[in-house]
Amino acid sequence: MKGTENSAEHGAGNGPRDDGRLIGRSVPRREDPRLLTGRGRFVDDIALPGMLHAQFVRSTVAHGEITAIDLGAVRAVPGVLAAYTADDLHLGDITAELDRPRTEFVPTAMPVLARDRVRYVGEPIALVVAENAYAAEDGLEAARVRYAVHPPITGEAAALADGAPLLHAEADRNTLVDVELFATDGIDEVFATADHVVRIDAHTGRQNALPLETRGAVAHWDDREEQLVLQTCSQVPHQVRTVASRCLGLAERSVRVVVPDMGGGFGLKCVVGREEIAAAAAALRLRRPVKWIEDRKDALTASFLAREQHYDVRAAFDATGRILALDADVVCDMGAYSCYPFTAGIEPLMAAAEMPGVYKVPAYRVRGRAIATNKAPSAPYRGVSRPQYVMVVERLFERAARELDLDPLEVRRRNLITDFPYTGVNGITYDPGSYRESLDLCERTLRAEGWYERARAARAEGRYLGIGYSCFSERTGYGTTAFAQRKMTVVPGYDLSEVRMDPGGAVTVTTGTMSHGQSHETTMAQIVADELGLELDQVKLRQGDTDRVAYGWGTFASRSIAVGGSAVRLAAGRLGEKLRALAAARWDVPVEDTVLGPGKVLRRDDPDTALGYPQLAEIAHLRADLLPKGTEPGLTATASFDVFNDGTFSNATHGTVVELDPDTGRVEILRYVCVEDCGVAINPQVVDGQCRGGIAQGIAGALFERVTYDAQGEPSATSFMDYKVPTAHEIPDVTIHHLETPCAFTETGAKGAGEGGTIGAPAAVLNAVNDALRPTGVELDNTPITPETVHRALHREHYQESTR
Repeated sequence: MKGTENSAEHGAGNGPRDDGRLIGRSVPRREDPRLLTGRGRFVDDIALPGMLHAQFVRSTVAHGEITAIDLGAVRAVPGVLAAYTADDLHLGDITAELDRPRTEFVPTAMPVLARDRVRYVGEPIALVVAENAYAAEDGLEAARVRYAVHPPITGEAAALADGAPLLHAEADRNTLVDVELFATDGIDEVFATADHVVRIDAHTGRQNALPLETRGAVAHWDDREEQLVLQTCSQVPHQVRTVASRCLGLAERSVRVVVPDMGGGFGLKCVVGREEIAAAAAALRLRRPVKWIEDRKDALTASFLAREQHYDVRAAFDATGRILALDADVVCDMGAYSCYPFTAGIEPLMAAAEMPGVYKVPAYRVRGRAIATNKAPSAPYRGVSRPQYVMVVERLFERAARELDLDPLEVRRRNLITDFPYTGVNGITYDPGSYRESLDLCERTLRAEGWYERARAARAEGRYLGIGYSCFSERTGYGTTAFAQRKMTVVPGYDLSEVRMDPGGAVTVTTGTMSHGQSHETTMAQIVADELGLELDQVKLRQGDTDRVAYGWGTFASRSIAVGGSAVRLAAGRLGEKLRALAAARWDVPVEDTVLGPGKVLRRDDPDTALGYPQLAEIAHLRADLLPKGTEPGLTATASFDVFNDGTFSNATHGTVVELDPDTGRVEILRYVCVEDCGVAINPQVVDGQCRGGIAQGIAGALFERVTYDAQGEPSATSFMDYKVPTAHEIPDVTIHHLETPCAFTETGAKGAGEGGTIGAPAAVLNAVNDALRPTGVELDNTPITPETVHRALHREHYQESTR
């Protein structure tokens, strides 16, 4: 029910619900016993007879022509069996497309191995295959590559400068995407006549998604099945199959992609990489299994990155703090190539389409650009631009409130969407949410704990204590309609599921989504068990195998439960209908006179008469002679689910309290409160884990993590000594309160919950830091917020906020 606080019912570790249903209960994760006792099976755990090991010769320059590659000494290294260049493997390129005119989008072909030109340090040039991992590394040392070096493009100004070197000849001014959207009629007049106009010019740092398990693959040719089997840690196995088949020149049925346990992805693994395709090509050629495991240095420097963005945004307000217009210019540094299938448009198009967020913005204009630079390419990373644009929009409201001498929370309340459904100026229709309620509860929580009084007392003592908030929505449940609006030529959205009962009455369910830590083995089983009245251990999930799962788009954009879970529930429901029809035939009564009970079908008019699922399953499989005429043997049901509107919107408010150390510039987070609404929480403990993990990554982006480059395009953060990742010491305890506004069009009432924590954290932390800095008169707009920046701000000495 909208606005109902469910923090007690939905807290982690709560007991059974009174109604006996599994949905809404924090049942223990079924994955944990296997994973926590070391019995998980990850890519690097796979060992096949005769397996070889591969590593990549990578570019040592950011931009240049390859004038010579000499692998003769490589092949002479003891233990090395083969070494391949692009000319040896003859692989097709990986090319992502948008159905947009070339004035808006320029496709760039990404070769599996660089052929004539390199565009970033770490770009794969050649593949070395050896008897063991050590010999493969020795082989790399023997490779000799010569370059004609070009000046690197390492940032926005250099990329867009007149006469700048071009990474791709077809991309003028190094621009891959340039789209102008909405442009409300009369918007310039609105700004000209507004009582007040505020502006934010903000940069956000380039980040690495940093899953615990780096990328990897094991490939082998199966002669019996006439298939290339590629085992890899991917969020999108069917997309990997498609690209592998095209690059290798095989039919899709000749490629099988299998995903074992996966140690995190966060979007980094929802695009198709080059290395797994090259490893598969080597296995195909050598007819021996080939394993590639990415080392941490390559993961930090040569893997997909994200989030380097620049926002120049104006907002017009009236004298009471109501927003009148929003005008934005967004530039996203996407690195050297477009990722497949989302393209370089993934970040600018997300920001442009959804920036108004939870606020009633009457007029809007936005330009979104993706530029190419000599850096590793970008991929989606948890939240995809929303942590950045939410931070910018929340800064606009904070600045407007300060300049208008208004309470910043009251300014937000005057502008929040409260009447649903609401169609915004961006053409998106928002389904019901608890935007105002989440803000109110978050503020009440911090006030009740006395943080406002503590902040006043601290300031009186000369300490720097600040309180910050962020209000936001997370668009989830993107269906094909929503993805088609981006004009992708590969249009994700729907999901498929099959639910099958074996002769003993146990159930196996497939999903096209792919767990990389989200507990699908538990939550999907909860949905099926509830629908059929089964115990949880009677349901087994199958995922991540392109031969077992008919088709699937994988896991990203918080779609797994909203879309995948809906397909699972529909398929389970259809299996239930088959069970009822079979029982009705045995009793010679109409199907309407039957009802599903716990593990059995009951007669509605005589509940003491029942047929258990094992009895019905035995008839369906082993006694086909007893089936009604025209009834097919077996018990299998399939279903698909799609969303034919703009999706559903989870929402949240984050509130945090920070203290700044004037001696070191360190930002300490004293308190963090999250009030979130993801509709019906299938497993509240899992949702809490998603929130806490996301908040940790959001704090990392706000305060710590940044991938940097020197003037030659050489990455500076090649280890955890330089790439500053927060530890448990820096991440605070997080209190989570749940509100519940069920989605009206998903099968379970669930909305997505995967990205919200990350989306809200940077804005809340930045606003809290600025609140603490209020006595100095300095405001910060960029992230990450470094101790050096805070120290300069506190001491007001030669202050200039760094944007790089």
